[in-house]
Order: sequence, then C-alpha cells, then structure tokens
Amino acid sequence: MAAKKPAKKPAAKKTATKSAGAKQPVAKKTAAKTTTNKPMQRTARQSPYKMRLVIDQIRGQSVNNALALLAFSKKHAAKQIEKVVKSAVANAEHLARAENATLDVDDLFIKYAVINEGPKLKRWTPAAMGRATPILKRTSHVEIIVAERADGGGR
Repeated sequence: MAAKKPAKKPAAKKTATKSAGAKQPVAKKTAAKTTTNKPMQRTARQSPYKMRLVIDQIRGQSVNNALALLAFSKKHAAKQIEKVVKSAVANAEHLARAENATLDVDDLFIKYAVINEGPKLKRWTPAAMGRATPILKRTSHVEIIVAERADGGGR
C-alpha cells in the first residue's frame, strides 16, 4: 500500500493596502547617537564556574573597591577580570573625552558583569584497555560594563 501524500494548502492571498509600485519614504532616525562599548576578554583559559566565583564578588561594587578586591584575591580568575575592569575604565575615560563630557573615575561602578562560556578545547587522555577518555578544557568570555553613579557615592 502506498501512503497518501497530504494535499498542499493553497497559498495565502496577499492583500496590498497601497498601490503595488509606490514605495514609501523611510524616516531617518534623528535621535542622539549613543555609543556603548562592552569591554570583553574572549576565550580566557579558565572555566566559567571558577570565573563566576570572582565576578559575583565585584558585581555592583565601585570600581576602586573592585580593583582592590581583585588585586589581593588569590584566585587566578581575578587577574583576568582585573584586566577587563581596567580596560572598561579606560574606555569610559576615552569615550567621555571624545564627547567632551566630564567623568569622575571615582564615581564609576560595575553596572554589568557576566561570564559566558567560550569554546571548549577537546583533548584526549589514555584510559584502560587501550581506550581514550575525552577531556574538555573550558574557556570563558568576560564581559564588564561600568557606569557613573547618579548620586556620586560609592557602595
């Protein structure tokens, strides 16, 4: 017995509200250009779980407190995260200078800090009876955004 093929549905009719040949002018956006940068370190050779232990300590802190905590932390992840925080502060200074705006570095705080999982490096190690066992060497993406506090006070 041959299986029956389902009947094709008729194509939906397109209804034109305007004349077919007329093109509508596109409205240009005149809003002020806002540039945001996301300082990021990609594929840091540290597992995301270990990096998140450190990033959770500095999220929401003022930049000065965060850098002090990272400088004296024993974790290897702290060195990687410290580089990204310093880069974020430098980017904020550069952006303020380019826009001719005032920026007090002491009022900056860590607004957004997240660790995402990067690509895994796949390796193999010998196992019993001539087999091989996979090893996944995990990597992380560090992403930090700093902003200026509205009240101007640290946390």
